[in-house]
Amino acid sequence: MHAVALVVFDGMPAFEMAVPCEVFGTDRSAAGLPNYRFMVCAAEPGPLLTAGGMTVEAPFGLADLRQADTVIVPAWRDPDETPPPALLGALRACHERGARIASLCLGAFVLAHAGLLDGLRATTHWVHADAFARKFPDVDLDPSVLYVDEGKILTSAGTGAAIDLCLHMVREDHGAEVANGFARRMVVSPHRDGGQAQYAPAPVAKEAGGPLADTLEWASANLGEPLTVARLSSHARMSERTFARRFREATGTTPLRWVLGRRVLAAQGMLEASAASVDEIARCCGFGTGAALRVHFKRTVGVPPTDYRKTFGRGVGRTVLPGTTSTRDRSGPRP
Repeated sequence: MHAVALVVFDGMPAFEMAVPCEVFGTDRSAAGLPNYRFMVCAAEPGPLLTAGGMTVEAPFGLADLRQADTVIVPAWRDPDETPPPALLGALRACHERGARIASLCLGAFVLAHAGLLDGLRATTHWVHADAFARKFPDVDLDPSVLYVDEGKILTSAGTGAAIDLCLHMVREDHGAEVANGFARRMVVSPHRDGGQAQYAPAPVAKEAGGPLADTLEWASANLGEPLTVARLSSHARMSERTFARRFREATGTTPLRWVLGRRVLAAQGMLEASAASVDEIARCCGFGTGAALRVHFKRTVGVPPTDYRKTFGRGVGRTVLPGTTSTRDRSGPRP
């Protein structure tokens, strides 16, 4: 059984600690899904306190990392603090023996201090990207993506991207169908499109409230209709200028880009779940022609609609799409 070790230390965020526990430490055998052997390993003497004040007592220590096939380092407590030498040495030893090592959010600072990211592509939370780049110039930092897979070394962006990376590792271990099963049990997406850039400004939110929220819902249900700014603003009972300003404030993007993203997402769903032709899907989703769908779909998803259907036509999860990179597939786009 594949052994996964989570390194814990004082001051770590509870969320980044909990995600690996949920993904790799939960027994899903009753659902016909594979399990992992999961270990929580303390990098410092306990009891440890999370950033939220919860106490953690880990049953394993750094010496037990030698048993792990995968080692996960959650967000480090302070980008300006050098991690303990014992932790850095233990990670180097794991790397030397061929273990897979993954960092979540600011955990990339730990891997970089250990020298494990030199010459490799990596990511971390966009807020700390500039500080990371100054501190570790030998790392090829890409702050635009949700995670980076360099084979035995993997890094993820902030908070929610921990889920993306952990499910990606399940996908690498057991295939897309199993990863989809994990995601369904967790009630999360098997894979999120896009990169960190979409999260730096205000995210798309139905909670914007009022007529704008109603218009977003209406537009999502009528993607096959002409959804111009004029029509959207009319539905929201606003002037075009006011609507465009309030829309960007609420979603971080323009109305037309938002509509395009919803149409591509709808096309993905139809390609996965239906036998409709590309031309039929284009008309249903508002692209008009199959040629227009192909252009926008490949630009957004990275592969043509027919290739996407060949891979995911039975409803299995996504593999390497925008917002991620992997040395296993250099043909994919880089945001």
